[in-house]
Amino acid sequence: MIRKIQQYPLFSFGLLAAIFFLPFLGGVHLFDWDEVNFAEIAREMVLMDNYLQIHVNYIPFTEKPPGFFWLQALSMNLFGIGEYGARFPNAVFGIITLPSIYYVGNKINGRTFGILWALAYFGTILPNLYFKSGIIDPVFNYFIFMGLVYLIFYIWKTKNYMNIHLPKNALFYLLMAGVFTGFAILAKGPVAYLITALVLFVYWVSVQFKFFLKPLPFLLYSISTLVVTLIWYGVEYYYNGPTFILEFIERQWTIFSTEDAGHGGFPGYHLIVLFFGCFPATAFAIHAMINKDKEEKTSADPIAIGFKKWMTILFWVILILFSIVQSKIVHYSSMAYFPITYLAALSLFKIYKGEWKFEKLHKVILGITLSPLVIAPILINFIGFNPEIGKKIFAKDPFAVANLDADINWTGLEIIPTILLVIVFVLGIRAFKKRKTVKGAFVLFGGTAVWVFLILVFFVTKIEGYSQNENVEFWKSKKLEDCYLFSYKYKTYTKLFYGVNGPNKTVANDKGWHYLTGPIKKPVYFSFKINREEDFLKEAVNAKLLYRKNGFCFYVRDAVVK
Repeated sequence: MIRKIQQYPLFSFGLLAAIFFLPFLGGVHLFDWDEVNFAEIAREMVLMDNYLQIHVNYIPFTEKPPGFFWLQALSMNLFGIGEYGARFPNAVFGIITLPSIYYVGNKINGRTFGILWALAYFGTILPNLYFKSGIIDPVFNYFIFMGLVYLIFYIWKTKNYMNIHLPKNALFYLLMAGVFTGFAILAKGPVAYLITALVLFVYWVSVQFKFFLKPLPFLLYSISTLVVTLIWYGVEYYYNGPTFILEFIERQWTIFSTEDAGHGGFPGYHLIVLFFGCFPATAFAIHAMINKDKEEKTSADPIAIGFKKWMTILFWVILILFSIVQSKIVHYSSMAYFPITYLAALSLFKIYKGEWKFEKLHKVILGITLSPLVIAPILINFIGFNPEIGKKIFAKDPFAVANLDADINWTGLEIIPTILLVIVFVLGIRAFKKRKTVKGAFVLFGGTAVWVFLILVFFVTKIEGYSQNENVEFWKSKKLEDCYLFSYKYKTYTKLFYGVNGPNKTVANDKGWHYLTGPIKKPVYFSFKINREEDFLKEAVNAKLLYRKNGFCFYVRDAVVK
């Protein structure tokens, strides 16, 4: 297999991505919030046959531009409205991303390096996992990354460096950089341009304010970016004025300056997420960051050495920027997966060439980052077989205690992924010690990709069974009924995606207190967490209990017309 990948890397990585990312996309419900929120936007696009304006609950929604939702809507038109259609675009971008990484890596440092980089991205936990999701970031990050790469290609082309093959003229790379950045803005917003601009600024400072990219080319890049964004922003402005842009800016400021919707965290949140979530790349990336060799100190080579500088700057820009942002969500720092896996590949490549050594540092960091991946599944499995012990652990959280009443079938086979990961770790370390670097990389990163796949198969449906499955099934049971749906004192998009079949059905929002006390023309169904039942009964008038299950309470108020 290793030889086949080395012979046909572009095809092989595309095929690997298809094998790992396409199956079982619809095997579990969409998760709150972001997955189901985004899928609901696409669903409403399809049902309303309106692809220009974004809606949630059939009300205009100004938090995101529509680029990613267009992809989801297209997918839903192909596969039907559901989980598979919502997640399919990211699987496709996984199939695109891995060959693209090889393409860039091959250009800057040769075939073996390109293979190692694509392998590192494929076999690092979080990037691999995200290609099985329905969130925006895999698409958003791909376009930012390619935009920055093509800007770097433009700079190298204008300097006439001979040790990289760039067959197109410089203007092509400059304009394509703008096209990629423009698509990133359409996918999630102008932060794509901000990230690129910050990377360029920091690089400018690092070269002592020398103009490596002159003002006119930067203007052309920006115009190219703007032209692409006007595909939608211009049309939206023409028909609806500045409403979307103004509300979008206000929303981004809220995310930046506050712990929005409870998504807070300490300043080192993203550092911890990337450290553990990017196993096994973390150990090799840290090694590349701190290790300097003679070539790096003396060489003026702007390709292999220069690209490391660009990627290091990108990493720190992402980490610092999103550590400052007050809202903390795991995928906010996901753009860092590109520089982390690049640096990991660089370390592997240097070890492969004999310029660096596989050191104790690698083993220590690999061991540290491995430990929660081994311990957590074992603990989950143990609590699954012994829910009463779990209830004692979570005794102060009534919702978590009630979650453990879910009827989940644990077989003992759930230990298989953990055993596999430990074997992969041992065999990988052994290969590196024997200086079989490429084999070690394939074992470690390839084995981790298999582990992620198996974890999803063995654990995700069970985790969902404890967390949200009962709630989703409740909303689904009301989809064809003419009624109101109300989530009391918690925010969820599952009631929209799974409980509403068209724009004529009303979903109450959390400010709709008349659904609790006032006259209603049709039944209103309530869902809330069990620790909110006392509050609910104090506020609701004539509400009847339907049932309680797995931490959720379900009530109804019958139609009362005065």
